[in-house]
Amino acid sequence: MKKLNVVKALLIFQTISVLIYSFLAFQHEGINLFAIFIANLQSLDWNGQFNLDFSCYLTLSGLWIMWRNQFSAGSIAVGSMAMVIGILLFAPYILFLLAKEKGDLKKVLTGER
Repeated sequence: MKKLNVVKALLIFQTISVLIYSFLAFQHEGINLFAIFIANLQSLDWNGQFNLDFSCYLTLSGLWIMWRNQFSAGSIAVGSMAMVIGILLFAPYILFLLAKEKGDLKKVLTGER
């Protein structure tokens, strides 16, 4: 159970950190996220490589949410949002699942399978 507390603390820390960083980036860059993201991808440099790799992780996390919930309409909506906003949705979702499944990691990972 102590190990799960470390995971929960990490998820909370990640969510708060990315939320604060996103707020600061928004103040500095404005809402121009997607144009910057696409420009980085097109640059074929390390920024673009990182964005491509990150996009793969976002897609995988969204598809996992959908798969875990048997591609229900709600899971498609939540998974699609996770593909865009990342850890701001994914970490709280994992925290929710840990509480709902009472720490049973098999149920957290696979749902009703």
